[in-house]
Amino acid sequence: MLSITTDYVKDTGCPAPFLEKIAAAGFSHVHWCHHWNTDFLYSKHEIRQIRKWLDDSGLKLLDLHASAGVEKNWGSPADYERLSGVELVLNRLEMTAALGGGSIVIHLPGLEQNSLFRKPVYKSLDTLLPAAKELNVKIAVENGSFAAIESVFNDYPDNFLGLCYDSGHGNMGDCSGLKGLNRLKNRLIAVHLHDNDGVSDLHRPMFTGTVDWNELAGIIAESAYDKCPSTEACMRNVPASESEESFLAECLQGCKKFAGMIAAFPR
Repeated sequence: MLSITTDYVKDTGCPAPFLEKIAAAGFSHVHWCHHWNTDFLYSKHEIRQIRKWLDDSGLKLLDLHASAGVEKNWGSPADYERLSGVELVLNRLEMTAALGGGSIVIHLPGLEQNSLFRKPVYKSLDTLLPAAKELNVKIAVENGSFAAIESVFNDYPDNFLGLCYDSGHGNMGDCSGLKGLNRLKNRLIAVHLHDNDGVSDLHRPMFTGTVDWNELAGIIAESAYDKCPSTEACMRNVPASESEESFLAECLQGCKKFAGMIAAFPR
């Protein structure tokens, strides 16, 4: 079991050709990342077609990156924007349930920078909680400010909110991501695995930058995470001469290597 993001080339347009290549490369699962930063609402017809594409290619949905929203922002102080954003997240919860996934990934909008966002964020989470439980889909908060995430985790149960650890984000700035992950490893339910140079969010394949993969593997081995490695590498920072097939092969080998590293640690 190994997973890759659907938007390794682009995050809009028809995903069918990319799903075929993901399956041909040897992946078993996908992290659905199309339209993650748009206000796009998936209709039942589109969801039905996506399910057919997944079934036809032999792929399964691991998890889904819910939209951060542009004008439909579930953390907005403007209530009409917030409610529209809640509708957008609900759409992704329902889509994930229909496709057989177990969690959606969200960012905490604004909460890290401004306490003004705390009330609307909590109002939205209060609305999303019963829907998530009814659909049996958890919400994974992607790492930015661990202090903000810990604050929210103190107020919501782990059967509703968990952590998504993005190894690229955790390797930037003061590079304290692994320390934050170690504190919250009992809430880890999703991963975005990719590499960078410690400065820019390059989304390079694993083992091509400065992420400490051995330390990360040890923490994940001790964590609540019980799913397969899932890479969020993409082609935007690879040489133009590199083919999709060679890129996917490199990503697959990185996932296999990392799975072996995790397995080597006692649980």
